Amino acid sequence: MCGRYTSTHQDALVADLELALASDQACVGVLAVAPGLPAGLTSWWAPRWNIAPTQPAPVVVMRDTIATLALMRWGLVPQWADGLAIGVRMINARAETAASKPSFRDALRRRRCLVAADGFYEWQRDGKRRLPFRFAPADDAAVTFAGIWDRWRPRDHGPDAPWVESFSILTTVADPLVAPLHDRMPVVIAAADRGRWLSREDLPPVAIAELLAPAPLTGWERRAAEPWVNAASRERAAPAG
Repeated sequence: MCGRYTSTHQDALVADLELALASDQACVGVLAVAPGLPAGLTSWWAPRWNIAPTQPAPVVVMRDTIATLALMRWGLVPQWADGLAIGVRMINARAETAASKPSFRDALRRRRCLVAADGFYEWQRDGKRRLPFRFAPADDAAVTFAGIWDRWRPRDHGPDAPWVESFSILTTVADPLVAPLHDRMPVVIAAADRGRWLSREDLPPVAIAELLAPAPLTGWERRAAEPWVNAASRERAAPAG
């Protein structure tokens, strides 16, 4: 499970991968159905310390032959869905079974993306309290989670309605660092494998399995996070209250 994560190093990722940036027009569909900006946030493109389901978030996707940083809604909505609500149940896809699930199968084969990130949260119970912890590289480096995406639009809005693009994060068995808090964690795509994962090729199952194989979170740390993270409507810059 990955229910909240951070993405504060978009600029470094853009430079490292020589990414193009999605145009405003390309983001129209996603922004039209976006929730209100969390308190303390001035733009969906700003560095994010508390990305929550249904919110727009930056992902790297191939547009023709160009790797592009785009905004997509977190919570995959298949083209055949009746509405956006299904996306709330599809923020994550299990790496072991995604290839057999109708909601994820085609996306895994043909519509893979990299989710721009630099950490994720899990919670620990302490009586009635839920204590948040952030898992992140000790050097605060940018990472990329394995993602899959799809596009959807209301059938009753006609062929000119903008597409809403959305994504899921693939998860795997938790590393020993994470396991005391949760049995799942995001699949981290290593820098050397990013190009292969982004490829629009219809990769064979064995190749996908190799890319999604569990890997240790070498160089990562667990750090206590501030309680405001519990509120999906908050961002780091928000005043206490």
